[in-house]
Amino acid sequence: ASLSRKNLLRMAETIQLRMKGSYEWQTGRYLHREGPSANSFEFGTDIAMSVPQLLFPGGYDYPYERPVSTTGRLYSDWLHRGGFFRLLAFGGNLTYAFSSSDATTHSITPFSLTFNTLESTTVQFDSIMNANPAIGFSFRDQFIPSSSYTFTYDNEAYSPPHPSRIALSFTSAGALTSLLYAATGHTFNKKDKSLLGTPFAQFLKAHTEACRYYHLAPRHTLATRITIGAIYAYGNSTISPFSEQFHAGGANDLRAFPLRGIGPGSYHSTERYAYIDHTGDFKLGANIEWRFPIVGQLSGAAFVDAGNVWTLREDNSRPGGRLQWKTFGQDIALGTGLGLRYNLRVLLLRCDVGIPLHAPYSTGRRGYYNIPHFIQGLCFHLGVGYPF
Repeated sequence: ASLSRKNLLRMAETIQLRMKGSYEWQTGRYLHREGPSANSFEFGTDIAMSVPQLLFPGGYDYPYERPVSTTGRLYSDWLHRGGFFRLLAFGGNLTYAFSSSDATTHSITPFSLTFNTLESTTVQFDSIMNANPAIGFSFRDQFIPSSSYTFTYDNEAYSPPHPSRIALSFTSAGALTSLLYAATGHTFNKKDKSLLGTPFAQFLKAHTEACRYYHLAPRHTLATRITIGAIYAYGNSTISPFSEQFHAGGANDLRAFPLRGIGPGSYHSTERYAYIDHTGDFKLGANIEWRFPIVGQLSGAAFVDAGNVWTLREDNSRPGGRLQWKTFGQDIALGTGLGLRYNLRVLLLRCDVGIPLHAPYSTGRRGYYNIPHFIQGLCFHLGVGYPF
């Protein structure tokens, strides 16, 4: 939900207040480790002011040929994971956006600061962090000072026969703060550096998503997507913040597997806190989906999804999780499935049934198709909007 007010300060600016909320509920055999069901909810709010100029200290007015903007934002996000923890994140950023052509957009965030803190934890979650130091480091209270750049290419508005969309982002966290440390006489690689008495994250992160849509006939579309992402933590810790790590599975990713149901690599846990373990530093995914009409506003889809996440460093607590060429092929999870979509014009309702074909971990069954029970392996998802 959002509320906007334009030109309040007579600067052609837009002031926007937004609130968001989400509820996630999972049940089924994959979650026997967490009891009959698992649920979490999230609530967030932010306020932003956007001005149609590129504003710099001592800047000037310039007649730009294409839309530009300067946006300042303050935000907070509260996540509750039932039976485990409550996490609070808040911060702010400054972003400049401009276009170099009708289909390309550039977004530069020279400074963003986020503070993550665990508001409360259960005794069980504390025991999990004590038993696995890597998890403890990823959840510790910390600042995330970062700079980022995002490039977007989208030509769908010009109705080409096969529209494409590409988004590429790069983020550097902690580099500027480390340079300030170096300027005060400390070495760049000094451990346990802090900001206002709290450790800050240092990492490099890159992510790209490329989609292409082939219009085969009226209302028949072949949609394809490739995603690649990597994050490398250094300096203060070799473990990146939990909120920045990659995961696989779920309604918009590998639909034959539940959210955080696989990875990293061939690692698989049946412990109660497995959803925390199934994250990685590197992600590769590919999707192909045929969308076709059925009757009226009801349409169908047939899809194939593949991918996984891996760690870039050896993690003794998650054997088989590191990215290695010799096991790369077997580590790729593969699934197919069918879906229904109903267009309500204001939104699109989606139901998908994922059918796993290959799990990257040992299931007790030999061969590439290693799903022990076909019916029990089915994964059902409800969603809003297209997955990509």
